[in-house]
Amino acid sequence: MPKNKLGGNKAKRAKASTENNKKELEFKEDGQEYGQITRMLGNGRCDVQCVDGVKRLCHIRGKMRKKVWCNQGDIVLVSLRDFQDEKGDIITKYTAEEARSLKNYGELPENVKINETDIGDGDDSEDGVEFDEAAGVDVDNI
Repeated sequence: MPKNKLGGNKAKRAKASTENNKKELEFKEDGQEYGQITRMLGNGRCDVQCVDGVKRLCHIRGKMRKKVWCNQGDIVLVSLRDFQDEKGDIITKYTAEEARSLKNYGELPENVKINETDIGDGDDSEDGVEFDEAAGVDVDNI
């Protein structure tokens, strides 16, 4: 048998070859809406705050599961359901660069924050833990 000069298995080679492919920017159509993931719930579900002001429980489509990882704060394209307004399906996840392009085209409103996963006010010095002197915790000895 000839020596394998490429190294790795077929899956690794296939992944490496598609890594730098630039796909065309996908805009919304009828029955679709842009949104931002506010909370991951597990089992392929998440809460999404859509641009139209409705908070929806969305399900990540099967083609994206375990291939495209969605996190809190990501901009996504949601397919709306005709029979349930409070639910939807995530069909596309936009990278930060694609989301900025959508914002420049005027598809996303100006108040949408890109690349921000923190929901808090951004104060890193306080962790939100306060000690009570009456509870018997001596703060000086910590």
